[in-house]
Amino acid sequence: ERRHEVAGSLSRMSAMGRQRTSSTWSMAAPNDRPNPRARCYPAPMYKRHPSSELNELFAHKPYQGVVPSQTTFLFVGLDANYDARISEKPIFADVLEYHDDGVAFWLRHHVHHPFLLPAYLGDGRFYHRSFARIGFRPEHAGLVSFAELLDVPTVGRNRLEPSDLDRAHLRWLNAAILEGAAKHVFFPSAVSRLMRASGEFAWLPAAPIDNGGALGILHRSDSKTVYSHLHFSVYGRFESRKVAQASAIASLLPPTHQR
Repeated sequence: ERRHEVAGSLSRMSAMGRQRTSSTWSMAAPNDRPNPRARCYPAPMYKRHPSSELNELFAHKPYQGVVPSQTTFLFVGLDANYDARISEKPIFADVLEYHDDGVAFWLRHHVHHPFLLPAYLGDGRFYHRSFARIGFRPEHAGLVSFAELLDVPTVGRNRLEPSDLDRAHLRWLNAAILEGAAKHVFFPSAVSRLMRASGEFAWLPAAPIDNGGALGILHRSDSKTVYSHLHFSVYGRFESRKVAQASAIASLLPPTHQR
């Protein structure tokens, strides 16, 4: 029933849609058909998810949780990756609900992502469990936003290149980072490398300007700080550093929200 409710909400979100360039929506030509645009538009280094419902949600809301320009904590990743057949699984209704309204999902289910629901045992659970260990709780749902450099859902292993990224989306994200309300913005190193390579983030340095704490500092102003951190899926010899960074992020919560 929730799946039909979420699908029905797509038409109500049409006013929120941002225009896409034609290259963003072009699909790879079949192998037996020549692609006359191949010289101008290199083949993408990612696989777009086949679900029309997921793609429709991303078209109108290419982020999760709070609107990035209105959040307090903004976490930026490479892409939102899902199992190719997730639409055939019971968890898909929860995934659609999450992308439709991430804040309401967190408040309703008491976890920030559907991969943390008890019924889900697939890939991606470790990443989101690591994020959850920071200490964000449902009452923090209105403070947190997640966004990706690639504005479409993907499947499989991807190696993103600057040519894969939509320029309008990058400019929108850049404005949210620099001009939005976010006080704390977080990039793993792979994200910051691709951001620099895109040429759309001229302010982003090649290395942290301050490595004195658990989190590297990439940018600092009176109203916001941009941090460099380990990817939440690392483990083994990186685990202790990841734990220290989680504690450092938790310390940034407002006094009434600290764990």
